[in-house]
Amino acid sequence: MRVVLFGGPGSGKGTQGDLVSERYGLPRISTGDLLREAVKTGTPLGRRAEVFIKAGELVSDEIVEEMIRERIEAEDCREGYILDGFPRTIPQAEALARMDATRPEIVIGIEVRSEILVGRLSGRLVCSACQTATNTSVRTPANDVVCNLCGGRLERRTDDAPEVIRQRIKVYQEQTEPLKAYYLRKCVYREVDGEGTIDETFRRITLILDAVLGRGEERRIQR
Repeated sequence: MRVVLFGGPGSGKGTQGDLVSERYGLPRISTGDLLREAVKTGTPLGRRAEVFIKAGELVSDEIVEEMIRERIEAEDCREGYILDGFPRTIPQAEALARMDATRPEIVIGIEVRSEILVGRLSGRLVCSACQTATNTSVRTPANDVVCNLCGGRLERRTDDAPEVIRQRIKVYQEQTEPLKAYYLRKCVYREVDGEGTIDETFRRITLILDAVLGRGEERRIQR
């Protein structure tokens, strides 16, 4: 099974992806993580992607598709995987279908209003060591410089600057939302309210996935 988590920047795709990964035993593949690692290590793809990221624009399909193709061919993806941040455009969705044509898929849209997305992203800090995200709009860290988990330094991502946030949301609305119609036509799109707590959103997602995967109530994680 291929699970695609769909939603605007700051909608909680990463957090929910980790929970879904733990619940169903599928690896989460985040294009954001793949791209940031490529930029950090200075790979050729990373250097090309950095220009787009700093401007708040979508990284070119060619770069992203190459990274995704390599990742889903890994051994841990044989039984399925969770995609967070890909596809973002209809051409990317079509490319994904060609890459892995026979695998069934379910697309879950996490709906959050734009003004809430801006507030969430403006308060996000990420540990430079373990990459754990802390959001000051939800909970205040014990120390606004040091990660509560590992003691690493908390930093604000360059793509979470206010002017970049607004551009990212604009790009999402213009280029990514048409994917809803594409997946609705394929009858694989489901939508959940993402404005509640993390646990509330997760429960909504598991209701969908348990039904799709045929899992009974007795196997659901109690949260």
